[in-house]
Amino acid sequence: MAKRLMSMNPSEIRKLNSKKLLEAIRLSEGRILASETVCSASPLLTSISNAELASSMSADILILNVYDVDKPEIKGLPACKPNDSIRTLKNLTGRVIGINLEPAEENTGDDKLWKMSKGRKATASNAIKAKKQGADIIVITGNPGNHVSNEAITKAIKEIRKALGKDIILITGKMHGSGDLRQAGENIISKDDIDQFIDAGADIILLPAPGTIPGISQQKVHELISYIHSKNKLAMTSIGTSQEGSDTDTIKTIALNCKMAGADIHHIGDSGYLGIALPENIMTYSITIRGVRHTYYSMAKSVNR
Repeated sequence: MAKRLMSMNPSEIRKLNSKKLLEAIRLSEGRILASETVCSASPLLTSISNAELASSMSADILILNVYDVDKPEIKGLPACKPNDSIRTLKNLTGRVIGINLEPAEENTGDDKLWKMSKGRKATASNAIKAKKQGADIIVITGNPGNHVSNEAITKAIKEIRKALGKDIILITGKMHGSGDLRQAGENIISKDDIDQFIDAGADIILLPAPGTIPGISQQKVHELISYIHSKNKLAMTSIGTSQEGSDTDTIKTIALNCKMAGADIHHIGDSGYLGIALPENIMTYSITIRGVRHTYYSMAKSVNR
């Protein structure tokens, strides 16, 4: 019998293929929380990875930013072989794991942190490596200043889907302009872009959360998500503008607006402190969209269950 992702234990999550995982997300009815962390940043708790901290605050999906498939590293993990980094994180948290790949040139990036490397590019060969290393999800998106366009995202979706078939979940879109002023603000995504992403093979469309990008209102996001749902695809709203470091009242407002807009997955970004949202904001977001019962359940369940 099908079960909601938010109600699953780690032993059940480990058995999910891509199709079953999408079904488990859909059945959760807008109560799935994804937390993004910069895996190359120094962990907030020094010897515990930021992803583990996000998991302890009840995140269901852990998305690794700046993860390089050629030089895998998640700072704060116990000693392990580099290619076993994602599997080690899975064993420690029992969560679904995704990584960001970017269809950007290697030399782009206005900030040293986001500067591209070959192993972070959204290519078929990198996606295959990510899958072999244990990733459940690939997020095709762009970091600040890397000038990722929707056209480049579409091209990358086609290439990766052709290489991996349905064997991995693809989340695609931008949570900020990524340095491309043509596709920023209210022009960051259109229904035509959504059509192209879906036709290319996207499973989940990424949209900025209402209130995080100029011109991106709750009404606009609701209209786009309704369109996505009419195509039988899922939507993820995203906080990618450092508002993950705002006060809890702001987080509650964003969370409720995303819920009303129809989000299937709620994403909270990686730069409250550098590398992770404020931990209390991860928990606050979770409580806002699903209450203390499901939040505490997620926080308390053992990886041995």
